[in-house]
Amino acid sequence: MSDISNKETTVPLLAARGLVKEHGRTRALRGVSLELGAGEILAVTGASGSGKSTLLHCLAGIVRPDEGSVAYAGKRLDQLPEKQLSELRRTDFGVVFQFGQLIPELTAVDNVALPLLLAGTPRLQARARAGEWLERFGVRGQEEQRPGEMSGGQAQRVSLARALVTGPKVVFADEPTGALDSLASEQVMAALVHTARESGTAVLLITHDAQIAAYADREVTLKDGVVVSEADASAGSLEVSR
Repeated sequence: MSDISNKETTVPLLAARGLVKEHGRTRALRGVSLELGAGEILAVTGASGSGKSTLLHCLAGIVRPDEGSVAYAGKRLDQLPEKQLSELRRTDFGVVFQFGQLIPELTAVDNVALPLLLAGTPRLQARARAGEWLERFGVRGQEEQRPGEMSGGQAQRVSLARALVTGPKVVFADEPTGALDSLASEQVMAALVHTARESGTAVLLITHDAQIAAYADREVTLKDGVVVSEADASAGSLEVSR
């Protein structure tokens, strides 16, 4: 009885309620609600144009919803001033995009060290920690390589290391394997899941690939800006009627 009560009173790490977001005349989100628990890996799936990336941008505080709310650790993100949102994105959030968005002029170790340097960490210390994270993602030996000198899979692992180097509570991964072949995709996802489990980091994973979504604990599917189904990794699919 006590276990059920505890589950009911647990505050989710990240919670969206009734999100609506319009881009011009297009309504990208139409009342989306979802929750992400601490340490959970949640896949958000759906076809191109279903609202997946817009949802991620709202949840990460990159854009503000037109309606609805986003709460992180019980605090309303959508009401925070931009300065506090920027601070959260430097400390508590990590973001990985499909093409990594590494800075081409910087080496791998400097790309990974950059968030630490922006937070005021001394350069030698930042580079040392960056090297440790490169090793955890299996790209030790690539420290002085620039993005153009690495394979797509290596560059994406560097992007993951950069997203996790600050010890974030949540990693937002927007199609992180979309530009990779199947082998590199598996290697990148295995590295991400292993590291997230090890560090207790929650992951919001945007993907259109069912094989990538299978790495998650739970899956939410969007269609035309609406949640149409939810599926737990250990259970069947729960259809949501609209």
